[in-house]
Amino acid sequence: MARGVQSPEKELRFTRSGQAVGFWVASAVLLAAAVTLAATAVYRGVNPDLPHAGWALLPLGLALVSARLAAGLTCHAYLILTPLGIEIFPFFRPASGMRMVSWAEIHSAEIDAEANLLTLHHDAGRRSGIHLSLKPIRADRRDLLAKAVLGRIGEGGRVA
Repeated sequence: MARGVQSPEKELRFTRSGQAVGFWVASAVLLAAAVTLAATAVYRGVNPDLPHAGWALLPLGLALVSARLAAGLTCHAYLILTPLGIEIFPFFRPASGMRMVSWAEIHSAEIDAEANLLTLHHDAGRRSGIHLSLKPIRADRRDLLAKAVLGRIGEGGRVA
């Protein structure tokens, strides 16, 4: 039985859409290579040294794998901010490797000036915590994430 999100309006979801761009581009380039290789079959009678059209299946398969990976990165979450805390999903096996960091565990938070790194500190001495790369998130969404996290943390948050 599939369970939906109980209160989706109370959460902010940040996907790996920043990483997906490279895979979309790779998929397009590989698809163009497949079409080019398939088109050479027309001229094999003129020049038998041209590759067989069957070689187009290799870049076509890689293009499909790349497109599927890009679609997954575009749709699936990297960070979800909920009323309970921050859910962090790793790249590999996100369902089993998901980590929940409650707001009560976070003493303070920092975001570097370029908005590429989020640091969640667990203690006042800043000796333990979590470093999260924000590069998988699109650049225009990082400011929203920074405002949401620092706003929730309050005075302990800052932009480094």
